[in-house]
Amino acid sequence: MFKILIPAVASLGLVAFAAKTQPVAAVDAPPAAEAIAWHLSKEGEMAKLAYGVANSDQLAMMVTCAPGDATAAVYGDVRPLAAEADDSAAMDEARISLADADLQGLASRGAMRVVGDGGAFLVRASARERSGIGQFLAYCSHKTA
Repeated sequence: MFKILIPAVASLGLVAFAAKTQPVAAVDAPPAAEAIAWHLSKEGEMAKLAYGVANSDQLAMMVTCAPGDATAAVYGDVRPLAAEADDSAAMDEARISLADADLQGLASRGAMRVVGDGGAFLVRASARERSGIGQFLAYCSHKTA
């Protein structure tokens, strides 16, 4: 997992600077016509939900979990408002409850409040992306025997 995170962390500053964000008040604004989007992947038992450029290490945020987890790890320069820093973890990891209203709202409403160096803003998800986000949340909350 760290061999993927190290290049991702190195490019986070560039992506966060280049990504067009929407202020919290601009809920109805259409998403930017850039390649930044939500992407779902799996590595072994670990599910990964990334907000960044497809097929690259340019990520603004990555959320990871395993089946049965109550919380997910969050990495990146952009974080959900409810994410709490995990001082015991490396690489500026934060944790967020999988039941968090903003994280659940990303799947149901297609918008999540986040915070970055520029302050608070919304990130959006298309209908297709929302389906993948719902799959991510269902996978994480599924308890294995």
